[in-house]
Amino acid sequence: MTQAVILAGGKGTRLAERLNGRPKPLVDVNGTPLLELQVRTLAHHGIDDVAVLVNHAADQIQAFFEQRQFPGRVRLFDDGEPRGTAGALLACLDELDDQFIVVYGDTLFDIDIGHMLAAHEASGADATLLLHPNDHPADSDLVEIDASGRVQAFHGYPHPEGAELRNLVNAAFYIIEKKALLAWRDFPAPCDFAKDLFPAMLRAGAHISGYVSFEYIKDLGTPKRLDKVEKHLRSGVVKRASRQHQQKAVFLDRDGTLNVLRDYVRRPEDFALLPHAAEAVRAFNNAEYRVVVVTNQPVLARGEASFGDLQRIHNRLESRLGDAGAYVDAIYFCPHHPDAGFAGEVPTLKIACNCRKPQPGMMHEAMTAMNIQAADSWMIGDSSADILAARRAGLRSVLVETGEAGRDNKFPAVPDFRFAHIGAAAHFIVHTYSLLVAAVNEWLLKVQPGDLVLVGGLARTGKSTIAGVLKSELVARKLDAQVLSLDRWLRPAAERTAGVLGRYALEDAQRDLKDWLSGGALDADMPSYDRTLRARGVPERTVLAQKTVLILEGVPALLVNWRGERRIWRLHIDAAEAPRRVRIEADLIGRRLADEQGAAQTYEQRQQDEAPLVTAARATADGILDFDSIFQIDTP
Repeated sequence: MTQAVILAGGKGTRLAERLNGRPKPLVDVNGTPLLELQVRTLAHHGIDDVAVLVNHAADQIQAFFEQRQFPGRVRLFDDGEPRGTAGALLACLDELDDQFIVVYGDTLFDIDIGHMLAAHEASGADATLLLHPNDHPADSDLVEIDASGRVQAFHGYPHPEGAELRNLVNAAFYIIEKKALLAWRDFPAPCDFAKDLFPAMLRAGAHISGYVSFEYIKDLGTPKRLDKVEKHLRSGVVKRASRQHQQKAVFLDRDGTLNVLRDYVRRPEDFALLPHAAEAVRAFNNAEYRVVVVTNQPVLARGEASFGDLQRIHNRLESRLGDAGAYVDAIYFCPHHPDAGFAGEVPTLKIACNCRKPQPGMMHEAMTAMNIQAADSWMIGDSSADILAARRAGLRSVLVETGEAGRDNKFPAVPDFRFAHIGAAAHFIVHTYSLLVAAVNEWLLKVQPGDLVLVGGLARTGKSTIAGVLKSELVARKLDAQVLSLDRWLRPAAERTAGVLGRYALEDAQRDLKDWLSGGALDADMPSYDRTLRARGVPERTVLAQKTVLILEGVPALLVNWRGERRIWRLHIDAAEAPRRVRIEADLIGRRLADEQGAAQTYEQRQQDEAPLVTAARATADGILDFDSIFQIDTP
């Protein structure tokens, strides 16, 4: 098994108030010396041969190891004088194995070392550096890698004005082949790995690889950093960030979701973040979601941009997010396009593939690479391709009303949730969703396979949101569940008659669902409804198994005697009238169906021809949920 070398020679001047005369590697971290945490973490990952390089207060570190029992072998090497991180290791190179891991003595980490070792072996590199994004790349030393992960350059801080670099920081955790260092024994000391030795090796043609990871590694060299690390240990952040622990993620479309939709973004100058995008990504970072961008980039296949152009565009994305204290963990892109006929196109990229959304290939690749649990994860996008890809990947889906806003209508796919922009979506995912889950929990426990759940109430009370939460949580509990909105059966505007029942073709809904309602299965085309055009959309193939839980939501859901053999649960959703009116009028104005005066008139009309019937049906409900009492309405 690979050997580990811990660089434990630091004095810890900035941490002196917490050391009480001890050397920095013995600083107390939640009641345990840091060196002990490091050695035991290494042993947990199968590394039981540890060389500790000491200098300052070496006698205290020697006594520490003599007083404790550790698995495997621990040896100390005193380099005699301060030589820097690289100088100390080069001085004892003859004592080291052919391959070893380098650990800095002021870092706390929990990394899937076996996975990193496998990546190192596969790359054939002389050295592999753990790299990760952070929330302040503008004042960090950054590492540039190519598409294969090979290091191309080291960019020390401060960066040139206007520089836009990929947000990859050297985390100070390395795997090194001993033979790669033999020619550097006489490198002038003191010298540092990151600032001196690795750049020199790179200039000399060494193969240095970057291993990009979201896993936990932080230095605790100041009191403030130590306090933060201790908090992360106590709260479980460190453990949850390990790749060996299943991760939750938010997958983000790029164009129209994160940045302004401008035909195609072909140059960095064409790229501009949307309002709320950076704060949304920062909210996901803080909530421990892995943030993964998944984007179709047909400009590559069409020959309108090169891979280098795309990297510069993504560098700008990462720089702009970094300016706001946010970062993405990974970016996946599909370079393909199935249709030929473009001047300058790249024939090898003009193929049908499994990575171009709505295919789920990019999501599946990321989930495998990062150990992401689909059931705990989300997809946010602005197009029907994003929503269908989410469904195929097993992710909860959110449509944002920026960019395409779902109006592309290329694929028959209905989102689980819909919000005005990514900021509102982030607020819902991070703050609101769990409150709604708690509110519907008793119904989640009651619903059984094959049940029909009706979710009714006045317009804009939160019915579709509650239905989406029910469906998502039932699926998480391994039940097959689907939501159908009764808006599918809204009559075209020209065919509507007076009253709420005159707006819906509920007899058609009964007929279309008859086979399933009668206790069987259903596999048929169902109508869809285009809210913007106020007309029937492209029919959507709907498959309901005999044991599918069907959630029917809509204003008249409780007004119908749903004939059949199914057990039925009837939920009525209430909402405070003032915010409900605001939502109705804002929706009508936003869809350009009315001006302010017309929206107010429509609201008053609905109060007369809709509210009495729907409110009366409240008495037939098995349960009533007051949407606005669940949480404080707060639209970012």
